[in-house]
Amino acid sequence: MTLFNGELPFYLQPRHAAGFNVPLLVVIIVFLALAASFLLVLPGIRGHSRWFWCIRILLSLFIGTEIVAVHFSGDWFVGQVKTNTSYKAFTSAQVSADIGLQVGLAGVNITLTGTPVHQLNETIDYNEKFSWRFGDNYAAEYEEALQKGLPNPVLYLAEKFTPTSPCGLYHQYRLAGHYASATLWVAFCFWLLSNVLLSMPSPLYGGFSLLIAGAFVFFCIFSFVTISTVPLCPIRLGSEFLSPHYGAAFWTTVATGFLCLLLGGMVVCLHYAHPSALRTFLDLSDDQVAQTKSVTPQFYSNPIHLPQKCKPVTPDMQLAVRL
Repeated sequence: MTLFNGELPFYLQPRHAAGFNVPLLVVIIVFLALAASFLLVLPGIRGHSRWFWCIRILLSLFIGTEIVAVHFSGDWFVGQVKTNTSYKAFTSAQVSADIGLQVGLAGVNITLTGTPVHQLNETIDYNEKFSWRFGDNYAAEYEEALQKGLPNPVLYLAEKFTPTSPCGLYHQYRLAGHYASATLWVAFCFWLLSNVLLSMPSPLYGGFSLLIAGAFVFFCIFSFVTISTVPLCPIRLGSEFLSPHYGAAFWTTVATGFLCLLLGGMVVCLHYAHPSALRTFLDLSDDQVAQTKSVTPQFYSNPIHLPQKCKPVTPDMQLAVRL
């Protein structure tokens, strides 16, 4: 039975599935704008330093974009299955659909797409998000989903992550998301610090900052992996089982951690092995780089006051000249 111009009675307004993750899209647009503005001024840089600057800026923007973007991505732990399953409560009607599960740092996203989309005289295309951020109430969102009358597969997966579920997934992934998010923000701060230090006469400390940023990225990975190693409850949808695995956001974060460690290690090694090559790559002049040099003491004595006997005497003054 349908009302309101063909819409189900649970929805007073036509329902539209979510298309894009708006915060993630904003982050990508901001960093793309920064990259585009740099590329506009790139022709004004002369010589080989133009390409050094290009590589340096693009690598740095990639690291910063990834660290921020994965906070809003739901592809940390994902799974998808195609099956025939019951559609709504109090009915035996079944649909053929693709069911997806995306677990992020801030919540879980569940998708249900019919194959084909139009079945049972309606459009089967659902994209529902349930959040466990600080200040959000996952249980209240689940109760609201029950009142809306969402399809059975969506409610079944959402129920697995409720605080009262015997699976315990809510506390498991909520803690994993909070710890991973906190360590990523620390890594982002050290990434900012490394950019400042690499633009100043202290490239060595910029390399150390990159190493620390990479270490905190791996702390994020370890916190998510260790907390989420508890065996997942069996998720059966129709005749198929849903088997989640680590997604694109997880592996991209791993790659970013290795990249931070690699770049930071290269800066530190070049500082001690080939400082001139490091200055060339960072476009720093010799007078800008603060290097530790030996201080040679020079002794001066007044010959008028020399004793008649040539004996070593204490100099009248000592002047240290930095060469």
